[in-house]
Parts: sequence; C-alpha cells; structure tokens
Amino acid sequence: MMQTVELPIWLFILILLFAVVTFASHFLFPSVRWFFRRRMERVVKRVNERLERPIEPFKLARRYDMIQRLIYDPEVSQAIADHAKRNSVPENVAFEQARKYAREIVPSFSATAYFGIAIRIARGMSNALYRVRLGYHDGAGLSALDKDATVVFVMNHRSNMDYVLVTYLAAERSALAYAVGEWARVWPLSRLIKAMGAYFIRRKSRGDLYRRVLARYVRLATQAGVTQAMFPEGGLSLDGKLAPPKLGLLKYITDGYTNGDRDVLFVPVALNYDRVLEDRILMAADVAGTRRFRARISVVTGFFVKQFWLRISGRFHRFGYAAVSFGPAVSLSAHVQTHGAPDAEQLATELMQRIADIVPVVPVPLLASVMCDRESVKCDELPALLDAELSKLKSAHIHMPRGEISYAAEIALKHLSERRILQTEGDMIVVDEKQRFALRYYANSIAHLKR
Repeated sequence: MMQTVELPIWLFILILLFAVVTFASHFLFPSVRWFFRRRMERVVKRVNERLERPIEPFKLARRYDMIQRLIYDPEVSQAIADHAKRNSVPENVAFEQARKYAREIVPSFSATAYFGIAIRIARGMSNALYRVRLGYHDGAGLSALDKDATVVFVMNHRSNMDYVLVTYLAAERSALAYAVGEWARVWPLSRLIKAMGAYFIRRKSRGDLYRRVLARYVRLATQAGVTQAMFPEGGLSLDGKLAPPKLGLLKYITDGYTNGDRDVLFVPVALNYDRVLEDRILMAADVAGTRRFRARISVVTGFFVKQFWLRISGRFHRFGYAAVSFGPAVSLSAHVQTHGAPDAEQLATELMQRIADIVPVVPVPLLASVMCDRESVKCDELPALLDAELSKLKSAHIHMPRGEISYAAEIALKHLSERRILQTEGDMIVVDEKQRFALRYYANSIAHLKR
C-alpha cells in the first residue's frame, strides 16, 4: 500500500489532466455556470423593468436545451423519418443531419450582449452616419398592443443598416430576433449575432428537411411570444423599388397558426435613406442581373477606415437623413376571422402595401425624382420643382428639414453633388449622364407614392 510506484512523466501528466478535467466538470464548471446564470437573471430582470415587452423565457433557455427540444419535436421527428425514407438513408444519419441544422439555426441569446453591446453600437453607428428621424409613428398605438400577442416587425429592405437602425429605434420596446442570411456566418461575427438572438437561414437551401426544421423553430418562437423582425422581400432591393413579397418565414408563421393560439401582430416598418451605404454594389448587381454581391472585406474595411480618417481630420459629413415609419399593426387572428383560414399570400400582399404607404420621403430621393427625367434645371427653380413633386405624392410621410423646401433642396443638392451625380455649372444644375442610373435608384424608393 505504501510502496513507491514509478510512472513515465507523460503518463503522470495525462493522469493529472484527467483529474483537472474531472474536477472542473463536476465542481468548477457548474459553479461558474451558476454564477453567470444568476448574473444574467439579474440583468434580464433590470432590463424587463423598462421594456414594453419583456424578454420571453423562450429566448433565455439554454441553447443546448433548445436544440434538444427542437430535434425531438414530433414534427421534426416525422421530418427525419420522411427524409430517411425518401433518400434511403438510416434514420440515425437523418437525425444527425437534423441536429446539424438545429445547431446552425438556434441562437444563444445574451441580454448583456444585446442591451450592453449591440444597442450601444447600433445607436452610435446610426447617429454617426445619419441624421435619424421618425416618419409616421403611432406611439400610443404601438404601446397599446396586446401584451400577450407576439409582435413581428415587417420591413422593407434597403440596406444592411436596416438591422442596425431598427434595433436602435426598438430598443425601448423589446429585443428583436432577426432572421439573418448566410453572409453573417463568419467568425467572430456569427458568435455576436447569435448572442443577440438572431438565427441564421440558408436562403438558397432546397432541402425539405432543413426547411421543416427551420419552420418548426420559427413556429416555436412565435408561439412562445418572441418579438421578431423580418424582410418579406427576401433580400436587398437592387433597383430601389419595393419588391414583391416572398412568403418564406411569413408562411411558416401562418401555417402553424390555429384558432385559440397566441395572436400574432405584424407591425409594418418602412425605411428610406438619403444615401444607401452599399448602393453602388446593389446597382452593379442589378445591371449584371445577379444577386452575387462583390463586397469584399477589404472594400468594407477601406470604407470605414476612410470615414474614420475624415472624422478625425474634421472633414466628415453625415450621409444625410435616415427615416423610419411604423404603421398600424395587422392582427393574424383578425385576418383568420375575415378569410376563414390563414392566407400567407394575401397577408404578405397586404403587409407590403402597408409598408409602401408609409415609406418616408427624404430630400435626396425627392430631388432624384425631380432630376431623373431632366438634363438640367436652373438653380433658383429647384425649390419650386421640389414643391411641385411633393404635390404628386399621395398622403406621403415627408421629412422636410427645418420645414423649408429651399433648405431640403440645398441639402439634397449638396449630397448628390459630392458624389458627382449632379454638377453645378454657373446657374445650372446638370445631370451626369453616366450617373443617371443612380438618380433612378433613389427616385424609385418613392415612385410608388405618386398619384
């Protein structure tokens, strides 16, 4: 019992490592997890006290538990069996594939990451790049929404800044869960996005098993009351126009709805900008007839480095106005009572129309609308032309800086001149013919508002 035993040094180190891992897994890790869990609960409690719509327990569940719940869900189990039969593979292989999809989809929400980091970044970026304004905004109506209902913000998609802007403006109401495309599945961005409660979707996936796993997750989140945000257009607008809706996530929500379920309130949200940061990339993709965006990390990094240098050198100017409108909510239960059953296509059309009706009018799109079919105008005629263009817009929500049409003309002309889309020659404003497509891009954002 008391004899000395000699061991090779490598074996001693291996035994010591096993002992450390065992101690950590049985004593240390649970204590650490308990500490951070208690801390998170305190953070969530403080945050919920100021939110109009408190964070739902569904978002706070451990990611591992949510993955297990999803892959063992009866609907997913049936999807696994169907996939195995259809592709002649063992069910355990199909099960592992479904687990892979679930791990890819399910986020790991962190209240600290969302409210401590993401909201501050969103606020800082929004106000650093734009003069942010609210267009149509029924604050009383939004505050009066049924607290037991699930709220889904349904938005047009002009820029990747849409995520940032709406996250910032909705910060006092709730934490939003976005459906994010594959562009964001890059480490470490993917970890931050998942910590913010967003879930990834494969926009080009045609696999039935993947779609059924994703559909079930969306339904579980909706039934649990998770506040969400989605873009029914399915992608960024390449030509500036509102695109026809794609059913996608909206159909997942409506297909899983039955009478007596928690109501779903769709809030239309419309955004517009004096400058879309990635406009050149989008216009080039439109000309090429493809959605393959050639946006390299080096280009994006170079853009932000340039803006940072302009800022520290005192030459930076914000990119004009960014305006957001929030429309009246559309109730899914009321829709079902009217139509007898959920009709995703009809609902998507109605929501896109409501978004179209509240698109804000800001100076640059207004001036672009005036100039896109003209070769030149006199400088002193510009305010009157903008005023005449406004008269063509039906019940538009217009942001007029300082309430002066002449100042709006001055601001818009300054931005378009800096980008060499318009040029001032003596007392004339002249369109650069090589840039006319850019004028049409911005004019298209409000073209649907004309009588």
